[in-house]
Amino acid sequence: MFPLSETALVWIGFNLFVLAMLALDLGVFHRQAHEVSIREAGVWSVLWISLALAFNVGLYFWRGGEVALQFLTGYLIEKSLSVDNIFVFVLIFTYFAVPAKYQHRVLFWGILGALVMRGIMIAAGAALIKEFHWIIYLFGAFLIVTGIRMALHRNEEIHPDRNPLVRLVRRVLPVTGEYHGQRFFVRQAGVLMATPLFLTLVMVEFTDLIFAVDSIPAIFAVTTDPFIVYTSNVFAILGLRSLYFVLRGVVDKFYYLKLSLAAVLTFVGVKMVLTDLYKVPVGLSLAVIATLLAIGIAASVWRNRRAAAAGTGGPAGAGGAPRRAA
Repeated sequence: MFPLSETALVWIGFNLFVLAMLALDLGVFHRQAHEVSIREAGVWSVLWISLALAFNVGLYFWRGGEVALQFLTGYLIEKSLSVDNIFVFVLIFTYFAVPAKYQHRVLFWGILGALVMRGIMIAAGAALIKEFHWIIYLFGAFLIVTGIRMALHRNEEIHPDRNPLVRLVRRVLPVTGEYHGQRFFVRQAGVLMATPLFLTLVMVEFTDLIFAVDSIPAIFAVTTDPFIVYTSNVFAILGLRSLYFVLRGVVDKFYYLKLSLAAVLTFVGVKMVLTDLYKVPVGLSLAVIATLLAIGIAASVWRNRRAAAAGTGGPAGAGGAPRRAA
């Protein structure tokens, strides 16, 4: 047998770590369905962020400061864009009237599927860029258009009943009219039937696939190293569930955050288009992205305080529309 290379061992070790954490999450801490409290979600959020930062420190000592900075920038991009997923998750769970205690199960399996899909997309993207360098210009142009579109169309709505995958499921499988605990499928009178919880999972997977089309090219603007792109994506996605439970009640308060996300996508798109003319330093990219996000958050807080002082509370859900209709 040929000995495995250091790179292969690192890839295998990282994925085993991810699987172990997921097994610990579902098999121990969430074995019984329950409504996730803000406190519990906050603890998990701190844990996932701490693990990502610890991994970043490990990268610094293993591969140097430049690679560690690339990971941190990619992680910040993906983490900020994942907030946009939360806007949509809130709408999906509301549409399907998913009981709070079953929402974690949907997000767990949804994110597990997202990790597989994103791994495939990252491998394909890295291979395309390696073989056809000009692809990076298409990625950049796509992100610029997406950023502009996000800024101009912040109030789109999702319509799960029109989603092609949901309609396909309804054609292939009968769907029960009520929930059956945390089960995705049940047998009634010998007939296999999907539950509304499975339709919700389909929508969550579809939503992440759409969002990944934007976020993965954005990280390729920082680095084309598949390992850094993959690990920064994975850490951000693993923390998405806990972040959802922390922010689901206040996510509509971040009125200007979508403008910040639009600016981030536009910036990284321009960075990709200009990559052969001027290579923007990773440190500068990190500073610009962090500043854009800070401005959006600070402006949202200022707006909410003004609205509270005026006694209006602001237009409910004004900033909580998804990036695009699903």
